[in-house]
Amino acid sequence: MKKTPLLQKLLPFLSLIILFVALSIASPYFLTPNNLASVARQTAVFNTMALGMTIVIITGGIDLSVGSILGLSGLIGTMALERGVPIPVGIGIGILTGAVCGFLNGFAITRLKIAPFIVTLGALGIYRGTALIISNGLPVHKIPAGFSFLGEGNLLGIPFVVWLLVICAVSVHFLLEHTRSGRYAFAIGSNKIAAVYAGIPVDFHTTTVYAIGGMLTGLAGMIEASRLMTGQPTAGQGYELQAIAAVVIGGGSLNGGEGSVIGTLIGALIMGLLSNGADLLNVSNYWQQVVIGAVIILAVTLDELRKRRAR
Repeated sequence: MKKTPLLQKLLPFLSLIILFVALSIASPYFLTPNNLASVARQTAVFNTMALGMTIVIITGGIDLSVGSILGLSGLIGTMALERGVPIPVGIGIGILTGAVCGFLNGFAITRLKIAPFIVTLGALGIYRGTALIISNGLPVHKIPAGFSFLGEGNLLGIPFVVWLLVICAVSVHFLLEHTRSGRYAFAIGSNKIAAVYAGIPVDFHTTTVYAIGGMLTGLAGMIEASRLMTGQPTAGQGYELQAIAAVVIGGGSLNGGEGSVIGTLIGALIMGLLSNGADLLNVSNYWQQVVIGAVIILAVTLDELRKRRAR
């Protein structure tokens, strides 16, 4: 595992603090309990997706299909609920759908020996098209009222999705930092050829990583469906950019071998605060896309310059 300079580790956190203070000064509505709860719920979807993307990027891969997986998972899960399955089972079906999609991505990458960028770019269209085909392009509306608790409910005065996010974050952190699979993920991302010669089952662990990423995206899809109380076949469009940005802003490297759960959570919060602040300040959503793209390019550029100086 590569060591990251202290300043680089602290930079995302400092950026988050500066952004938080700036928005507190710029808008009197930012620090209201309702707005902060709304930010927590909105960012929970991106945070959950980004946790899965973190593991994928650490191995040197990328998944451009997560937005489509989110939409397909949320749609299939809500279709199951519409047919009368218990709410926990419907949520489980959505999560399983995401895991299967992620597994298929990883299987195709390892078996066909095709770059993750190409495989997941194609999968983006396949999963989105599948969602549109099975729904005829129509949303699912007949969902049990109790399903809204997943995305909008509170537990002990805290949004339920925050509790879910904490559980997912702790689990992913434990996986990366305290298990053999986590060490293998860093090893594969740092030097895949060396990992092969070291006897690491690279194909198996790569496929597993994509499956875990898909599973977390499936959960995010069900949270999104719960917040909207509808299964939208078009849900998640453009979300892959948000997830990748969160990982990169949080210190993850698109070259692989670097990344952390804390960094990703901070990166996702920065993205969420930017979006919320833009809404409060009446900034056009179009500019949000410009900012996200520019931030990704800047973060990758800084990472590349740092590596050049280290050589």
